[in-house]
Amino acid sequence: MDHPVQLVVEDDLERNRLTVFFRLLLAIPHLIWLTLWNVAAIVVGIVNWVATLITGRPPTGLHRFLERFTRYQVHVYAYLTFVADPYPPFLGQEGSYPVDLRVPPPAEQNRWTVFFRAILWIPAGLLGYVLNYLSELLAVFAWFVCLALGRMPEGMRNLQAFTLRYHAQAQAYLFLLTDRYPSLNVGLT
Repeated sequence: MDHPVQLVVEDDLERNRLTVFFRLLLAIPHLIWLTLWNVAAIVVGIVNWVATLITGRPPTGLHRFLERFTRYQVHVYAYLTFVADPYPPFLGQEGSYPVDLRVPPPAEQNRWTVFFRAILWIPAGLLGYVLNYLSELLAVFAWFVCLALGRMPEGMRNLQAFTLRYHAQAQAYLFLLTDRYPSLNVGLT
């Protein structure tokens, strides 16, 4: 069964050598905005947790905010890890970037799993951090490869996309965007 939080990759494998060379510098505005948005997302995530615990369903507005934050994070990380080449937009809107995240609408959730969500998330979070570390190491190698070839090898891109998808699913689980635990299924949409 497919996971409800899906990563969609529609980018070709061509990479602009000039933007690859300056990728980290070009990403600085996004990293600053992502840091600020992350602070707000933590606060909203706590409010969402309390509201979901009380009502059994995430409020639509909070769900939408956390969904857009998670999608924006995917856009920025896709840019930084060379999964996608275009410069990402700043708003995290669905369909606005060649590497996108599909998140289901708010749904009823079991209050017990909501109450213990942070504890239940720990194994997925630890695996996500390990995968992110490996992704960062691979991104350094990918930088050299993209500079030399002017393209991203498909297998390398798919491995980076896998780590992005797992991280997004783990974050969606923590933020109550879904009640499904992250999947290690390697399929890409």
